[in-house]
Amino acid sequence: MAKILFTAFMADARGKVAGSVFSRNRAGGYVRTKVTPVNPQTTYQSGVRSRLTGNSQAWRGLTAAQRSGWNTGAINFPKTDIFGNQQILSGQQLYTGLNNNLLNTGTSTISTIPTPQAVGAITSATLTMAAGAQTASLAFAPTPVPTSTTWLIFATPGISPGKTFVRNLYKQIKTIAAGSATPNNIAAAYIARYGAVPVAGQQVFLRIIPISTISGQSGQSYEISTIVAA
Repeated sequence: MAKILFTAFMADARGKVAGSVFSRNRAGGYVRTKVTPVNPQTTYQSGVRSRLTGNSQAWRGLTAAQRSGWNTGAINFPKTDIFGNQQILSGQQLYTGLNNNLLNTGTSTISTIPTPQAVGAITSATLTMAAGAQTASLAFAPTPVPTSTTWLIFATPGISPGKTFVRNLYKQIKTIAAGSATPNNIAAAYIARYGAVPVAGQQVFLRIIPISTISGQSGQSYEISTIVAA
């Protein structure tokens, strides 16, 4: 369903309506044709769905006091929507979202609503990849990765240089745990996900999302790209 922001007339729209997708980039708002991707039913996809289903079932297994705590405490975890406005999630939405983040980092889930945590930002990152040697390395700051924080690392397959709409191409390839120093060798994880480092001249995008392993909160994502060397 599309989200539409109204003033005296429609000022902005995001999401899907029938066969159209509304979005925005640096040039302003635009509409593109909705493309339905092939659903390959991969092991990774099945794992993601299983975690979401498990979290929803676990919510029903909480005590009444625990659910009440999530419902009343959700106001302390405002979420910024696609228009930049703050929204308050339901207790179940917050519980599911935070625990899904924790599971993605390999951390145990939580039953009681946590105290909000400050999640440190990534200040810089550089990705280098070489096709011939099949190498891929991520240099970053701050280093080491801060305490009680795990970084989720997402990457795209090799794509044509100049392409900028890659949001639907990202796949998680690994995590980088607290205390890890720069640089980090991501070649094995990338190859396990995509089969090989792309050929020279192709472009790869990478996204880093910091997650608090105490609360499951996510910090500001950091995106970079590189042209694969020979």
